[in-house]
Amino acid sequence: MTDDQQLLDERVIAELRESVGGDDSFVAELATAYLAEGQDYIDAMVDALARGEISAVVRPAHTLKSSSASLGAAHLAQICRGIEHAARDGQTEGLAAAVDEAKAVWQLTVSAMTDRRLAG
Repeated sequence: MTDDQQLLDERVIAELRESVGGDDSFVAELATAYLAEGQDYIDAMVDALARGEISAVVRPAHTLKSSSASLGAAHLAQICRGIEHAARDGQTEGLAAAVDEAKAVWQLTVSAMTDRRLAG
């Protein structure tokens, strides 16, 4: 998946813009914060898995899921939702692969958001 349309949900982005009265600078601030913090959540999931602390995957997965969904990064939000639920349930099978997928989709999402100049 490399198509920006599949990575970013334009309807969500439009709804976000509308919800802030068309304030593109505020949307850019939100996107900039998201891009600045997102890698930390990916790294936290990777580190927790490496330590074998599955429960420590829940919070960064949940946070990245929520922030991704609010900014229209629907595919990443969906992956993080699956990671969060699996970690909450203590399911380790496939969890490392899902986190690897999240890492890859994160990079694509960053590129898509940068290309669209969503961040300030």
